[in-house]
Amino acid sequence: MSKPVCLVTGVGMEHGTGAEIARRFSAGGYRVAMLARDGDNLRALAAKYDDAVAYPCDVGDLATLDATIAQVTADMGAPAVVIHNAVSATRGPLLDQDPADLERNFRVNTTALLHLAQATLPAMVAAGRGCLLVTGNTSATRGKAHWGFFASTKAAQRILAEAIAREFGPQGVHVAYFMIDASIDTPRTRPAMAAGKPDDFFAKPAAIAEEMFHVAHQDRSTWSFLVELRPFGETW
Repeated sequence: MSKPVCLVTGVGMEHGTGAEIARRFSAGGYRVAMLARDGDNLRALAAKYDDAVAYPCDVGDLATLDATIAQVTADMGAPAVVIHNAVSATRGPLLDQDPADLERNFRVNTTALLHLAQATLPAMVAAGRGCLLVTGNTSATRGKAHWGFFASTKAAQRILAEAIAREFGPQGVHVAYFMIDASIDTPRTRPAMAAGKPDDFFAKPAAIAEEMFHVAHQDRSTWSFLVELRPFGETW
């Protein structure tokens, strides 16, 4: 029996969240389709992970995303697990923001989720099983100053994921939204968002990936939808 297929968007630098998700599902017995803009980085990761394949793709280009999903399916088979980890974020004073950035955030964060669902859910329903996971955060629940262009798109993303879960859960498809209440410890975000903080301040990408793998394999009698993840010392 061939290995199941896992499609992951937003697979960035090694040790980042997307790369750790790809690594965990590869180690867990999946063939992994890795989508992101940086093809060279994807190919380097593919050389390190078993049964991982690079598919350079800007998920904000919806026509390219559709074509890439179709190519993954033709090459590897219909994905059994789809993980939307790609993100577009802009922040700053509202009056200084470019409306084009809001539109791109919606395309990457929310509309791309719709395209992923429409392209992959039919095969999951036909199989009577499948899983769609979304990487979110607490911006989906509150509109903070300077974060409106990001938070509004994550709120829409969460609601769309919940609607998909309610429609397709009874058809055997598990949909879960990961509410990450933390700064994530990556080489890019750590110096930019929380320089000088101790290690315990951060959520670890490998730990997030491990929890995603766990949720993807929950018994269907105890499925989760909203999964909140935060470091033990986080105030909430």
